[in-house]
Amino acid sequence: MAIPSQRRPSGIREFFIGASFLFRGFRIWITAPRLMLLGMVPAAIVGVIAIAVLVTLFANIQSVASFLTPFANDWGELAQTATQLAAGLAVVLASILIVVNTYTTTTLMVGDAFYRKISAHVDAINGAPPAQQPLGFWKDVRRGIGEGIRVLIPTVGLAILVLVLGFIPVVGSAVAATAGALLGGWLLVVELGNIPFEARGIHLTARRRALRGTRARAVGFGAATYLVFLIPLGAVVAMPAALAGATLLTRSALGEDVRPTSVNATPDPA
Repeated sequence: MAIPSQRRPSGIREFFIGASFLFRGFRIWITAPRLMLLGMVPAAIVGVIAIAVLVTLFANIQSVASFLTPFANDWGELAQTATQLAAGLAVVLASILIVVNTYTTTTLMVGDAFYRKISAHVDAINGAPPAQQPLGFWKDVRRGIGEGIRVLIPTVGLAILVLVLGFIPVVGSAVAATAGALLGGWLLVVELGNIPFEARGIHLTARRRALRGTRARAVGFGAATYLVFLIPLGAVVAMPAALAGATLLTRSALGEDVRPTSVNATPDPA
């Protein structure tokens, strides 16, 4: 008798499964509300700085757009205005990409202790959590800074790509925004996965390899998180849930169970 083959889920279905991990992350408010509230504290502190940077940029966007388009100075008024508008939108999209990823890296460093507890809580309610492998405070700090820099370098390259795409006539802004959400979301996933992967002794190179094995799911989670972070104050509210969702994504990528087994058995560890 022939054994029926098991078809792999489609890329689109995998994408939405990944996005659902973020919304499952918000459900951790039910099992650990105080811990999630504590997770908002570092997000709010870093968020104030991020908002100040973006407000400053937006206030000077016309000057920045003019600086980037000197070739349009001799064009007609309509063409010059359209070019500067496209340049301004491209700068905004590229800047948002850099700010979102820098914000995530910085927030994870500032609130490391809180986010490790959130990740451990998610592991606890979804099955046996992995054995912790502490490296020591300063070694953890050095590794975190080093990996953060290695993630932010491609972020700058992607921001330049988004900036260039924004100059494409007619469709540039839409293409740049889509690239920012998908590719920027991928970089966001790599950074958010730092804590749950590190708890399993898996660091940046191996983390990227594991996430590439479930790329559509990872991009779905990253894109959903990226878009929620764009909502005013969304990053502050969603940061703890994003870390919880990243832990679920990590478990999924490593073949661990992502179905809650003891939702009511684990108290709020805060």
